[in-house]
Amino acid sequence: MSIEQLADIAQAMVAPGKGIIAIDESTGTIQKRFDGVGVECTEENRRAYREMLLTTPNLGQHISGAILFDETLRQSTKDGVPFAKVMMDNGIIPGIKVDKGTHALAGFPGEVVTEGLDGLRARLEEYYKLGARFAKWRAVINISDDIPSGTCIEANSHALARYAALCQEQGLVPMVEPEVIMDGNHDIDTCYDVTEVTLRSLFGSLYEHNVMLEGTILKASMVLPGSTCSDTASVEEVAAETLRCLKSTVPATLPGIVFLSGGQSDHDATAHLNAMNLAGPNPWPLSFSYGRAMQSAALAIWAKDLTGNIGKAQEMVFERARANGLAALGEWKA
Repeated sequence: MSIEQLADIAQAMVAPGKGIIAIDESTGTIQKRFDGVGVECTEENRRAYREMLLTTPNLGQHISGAILFDETLRQSTKDGVPFAKVMMDNGIIPGIKVDKGTHALAGFPGEVVTEGLDGLRARLEEYYKLGARFAKWRAVINISDDIPSGTCIEANSHALARYAALCQEQGLVPMVEPEVIMDGNHDIDTCYDVTEVTLRSLFGSLYEHNVMLEGTILKASMVLPGSTCSDTASVEEVAAETLRCLKSTVPATLPGIVFLSGGQSDHDATAHLNAMNLAGPNPWPLSFSYGRAMQSAALAIWAKDLTGNIGKAQEMVFERARANGLAALGEWKA
């Protein structure tokens, strides 16, 4: 696939008023979500839940793509239609999570590195044949008194760059996600410093590995005070600090940036995105790639009656998509 084709897909992923829904939870993670609402985590229940999400009427009005888990990309609706076809028929680009999760970084207590590069080329080739057109790899950067270390940031940036180069080789748009974790008592200034260093390292590695930024999407965390920090930050401050950090680190060549919700409430994630777009124009489109902030309310509704509440749950999915689509234009009203 040419860089022009990759660029076209990347631009479609951040089309005006549209964003990405992340339904790429591993089996272990979705079991925790299901346990929280009293649903048994069977393969059929996982399939039915993701069918409910992906067949939401008119979802493509506000959703440009969906990140899937390996199991989900291989599944079909109850009528036997592959999920990838359902998505493409409704103007939603199929994506796939390809990393193998985080593991302890040897020699650096409290820090982790994402694994999954072994055999990735062959997996990406298969995912393309199954219908995926973009992929996602998540790195995790924790903040504490003496971390993150430069070694941790460099190791994760290197992995993200190798993954991105392999994606483009196989015709997939890489979504690179260096998540600075919200957990902790650090203030917003510390989050800014860590995010800035992380993004500088990431884009340096992408350059060194000949990754074409025109066919790449950044999935970024917002600059926020830690979840247990006594100092709070207003919506406007979070938006201003996040934009300041991105403008100092992210090349304008990038087609767009989508934000993860990272443990924020549904309302806060939407409000922060809206504020950043109100502050525009910005060098790149700013949109969303939310998981829990898109799904949590709908999951609670669906869990009460797995067959009888599908319509009500889908109404909530659409409403969350619509709200965040408006926020991606700076037009959301609380």
